[in-house]
Amino acid sequence: MEQLASLYQAYTGTAPDKVTELPASGSNRRYFRLEGSPTLIGVVGTCLEENEAFLYMADHFLKHNIPVPRVVAVADDRMSYLQEDLGDTLLFGAIEKGRLTRSFSTDERRLLADTIRLLPDIQFMGAVGMDFSKCYPAAEFDTRSIMWDLNYFKYCFLKATGLEFSEDRLEDDFQALAEVLMRSKSSTFMYRDFQSRNVMIKDGQPWFIDFQGGRKGPYFYDVASFLWQAKANFPDGLRHELIKEYIDALKKYKPVDEEYFLEQLRHFVLFRTLQVLGAYGYRGYFEKKPHFLQSVPFALANLRAILDKPFVEYPYLDSMLRQLVDMKQFSDELQKRTLTVKVMSFAYKKGIPNDTSGNGGGFVFDCRAVNNPGKYERYKPFTGLDKEVIKFLEDDGEITTFLDHCRALVDASVRRYIDRGFSNLMVCFGCTGGQHRSVYCAQHMAEHIHSQFNVKVELFHREQNIEQLFKPK
Repeated sequence: MEQLASLYQAYTGTAPDKVTELPASGSNRRYFRLEGSPTLIGVVGTCLEENEAFLYMADHFLKHNIPVPRVVAVADDRMSYLQEDLGDTLLFGAIEKGRLTRSFSTDERRLLADTIRLLPDIQFMGAVGMDFSKCYPAAEFDTRSIMWDLNYFKYCFLKATGLEFSEDRLEDDFQALAEVLMRSKSSTFMYRDFQSRNVMIKDGQPWFIDFQGGRKGPYFYDVASFLWQAKANFPDGLRHELIKEYIDALKKYKPVDEEYFLEQLRHFVLFRTLQVLGAYGYRGYFEKKPHFLQSVPFALANLRAILDKPFVEYPYLDSMLRQLVDMKQFSDELQKRTLTVKVMSFAYKKGIPNDTSGNGGGFVFDCRAVNNPGKYERYKPFTGLDKEVIKFLEDDGEITTFLDHCRALVDASVRRYIDRGFSNLMVCFGCTGGQHRSVYCAQHMAEHIHSQFNVKVELFHREQNIEQLFKPK
């Protein structure tokens, strides 16, 4: 800190009014705010090569009009330096409400779109004239660095879970994954750790920071890093919007085959997710930093979603990862994040069911306007589960139209509940006796939700004392 104060005085001619250490980031670098005229940020590194990489890149990017902090003074030993102060607003903080609720406001979406539209600039313009030999710890994203990261995942995370696996078969699939990733080899700048904690917002515009780990490499990696950042908690719909924004900005630099882009991006998302799990394992299990372990459930939720479509190119890896996300130590946490939809049939004369989840709300649909088979003696022994009643209701047709409207409302809510990470939704159907119409509707609604969404569905026919569970796929 004394060295930074001396550097500040040498640069400005006066001592700083106040020096405050800023919260630590994921690295061992230390950051300080030196208040005065002007107020500057001081950085103390622990690795000379890393400092040199940042100093070179910052100067290089500024020459290409890329928004990065300007370095104004460097210590003689190159281990510390002063840079302009961009303020305190990280993009991660600016989108906090969206991250917590999974409902992103117009302003939050604009910031995210503005950020990802800038990404091709640093990837393509930033690569023009860059001396990649200055990069640290590697000049290029290559097969060796891919295998480092995959083995980082294997040794720092996978082995720590206790899951049994075949190293030979896993290495074979690691090699296959490396080959798929390397078919996207390019001369662009790969930021590597492009995520919302490494973007600052100043005057409503994004600025890039902490790019010192960048190197020559494929642009897919940064898109995967940004959109699948574990704690960013982006819903799929927002991810698709931002991918479109990125592709549109990318077309300024090269033609884009969108189908190929999306397919190749999927492999980079898998790789990046494994890489960050390795980082969380190392920081959490070995360095004993618990906040990294708190991010594991978010990364595993991403991994589970990625595995929705099999990776046929890596059958053993695919199978092993499915076992991993289903391990009890992780599945219990993931289960808490899985929506449960409780569907119930009931009789109005016995009262509307209580919501035992404590959340309240949901839907109560009144089926009593639909033609009632209970009026006819021959249907009285049956319920809405029996073929006789089903035929009566469907031949009449009223219930089909009624259910179509109910499905439209419920489907919209289920999608939003999934996007926002909610855990409980209740859907009830009531009729006079809770025997025919409500039972038919509840049964068909539960089966419909199970077929359309990867959620847990609990079905209760209250007056019939029948329960059925539909597990997530």
